[in-house]
Amino acid sequence: MSDKPFTDALEDLASGASGGPQSASPYGEAADASTHESVAALVARFGSAVQHHAIMAGDEHVVRVPASRVMEILRWLRDDPAQRYDYLADLTAVDWGGGRPIDVVYQLWSIPHRRGLRLKAALPLDALEIDSASLLWRTADWLEREVWDMFGVRFRGHPDPRRILMPESYAEGHPLRKDFPLRGRFSRAEQTRRALAMPVHEHYSAQEIAVATETEAHARREPGESP
Repeated sequence: MSDKPFTDALEDLASGASGGPQSASPYGEAADASTHESVAALVARFGSAVQHHAIMAGDEHVVRVPASRVMEILRWLRDDPAQRYDYLADLTAVDWGGGRPIDVVYQLWSIPHRRGLRLKAALPLDALEIDSASLLWRTADWLEREVWDMFGVRFRGHPDPRRILMPESYAEGHPLRKDFPLRGRFSRAEQTRRALAMPVHEHYSAQEIAVATETEAHARREPGESP
């Protein structure tokens, strides 16, 4: 078996990271909207707002829409009886590198109609902000916090826009961005210094601290000593 496809893939990956803003994102070959009921309905209702439709990995229908119309389209997909996408299975982002826009990705599933759909909206690097979907699906709350934490995308109207994986005082940026250094922006010594200097309450909840305090006190008691 030839290694050429693998080699070509590595070359494409390398060029994607440094190809500059002119490099197009791999949208995939345009597909016929009639192959998916919801895509056909989206085109009929929103017209040119359906910027691109492709079928990925055999049966994954992916639709690209403008970021400015995401909430309008998501709300319609959730509420229209013929669509009823009542489950937000995932909300994430993709940084293509090379100065290209970051994609915000919505993976939807309609339990009543037993079908899935993926929406993507592109955000330029100098305007990483989009409306929050947390008013439509409560599951968007923590998922959007993760996208903010890892990619730096802000969600307008989010009820609790804090980091969720890194501490609030984390100063090195957003670790899943393509321009993020492999070992972080600070030296290992500086990372260690900051970690040791961080207040305990920034790492643990009050309940966790109380449990740890009680456990430590228990370990210090002499045998037979009362609490």
